[in-house]
Amino acid sequence: MKRFVDLLLALGATLVLLLPILLVALAVKLTSPGPVLYWSDRVGRHNRIFRMPKFRSMRTGTPAVATHLLDNPGAYLTPIGSFLRRSSLDELPQLWSILVGDMSFVGPRPALFNQDDLIALRTAQGVHELVPGLTGWAQINGRDELPIPEKVRLDAEYLRRRSLGFDLRILWLTFIKVLRRDGVSH
Repeated sequence: MKRFVDLLLALGATLVLLLPILLVALAVKLTSPGPVLYWSDRVGRHNRIFRMPKFRSMRTGTPAVATHLLDNPGAYLTPIGSFLRRSSLDELPQLWSILVGDMSFVGPRPALFNQDDLIALRTAQGVHELVPGLTGWAQINGRDELPIPEKVRLDAEYLRRRSLGFDLRILWLTFIKVLRRDGVSH
């Protein structure tokens, strides 16, 4: 059922957001050299690596680490990178990952391939059994501001509580957070 809902929502969102997607792609291309999309190696269900697209908000050549691990993250942003991140527009290409089944709308955010501490904690809690999400319980409870153990605790709580109703609540709260730009540090 969840996969069916994901497909319907992803197809609908892609159609509705096609013009904004094209405008953001054009803005990325016109404001910085390099590709429009950044394909990031991420950890999916059962700790399988998949490639997740985002609109490129960082300059080409930025180290492939979590943003909070960079000495000066702002120095790596493209001219519109900060806006893309604050508005979450950089996430729009992830509709592709939902359509192909690598992601869901709701689940734990996919870890970077090199976030060994996060991957190990999630595996110990059974969270690695879930399909990663565009948004999740941890995202609406702190997003970039949460320490890894707290993220994993919230991901494990989602694992125990998951249901269509809980997913709808998370989607609604995500919409509110994005409008308010809550919990975005870069």
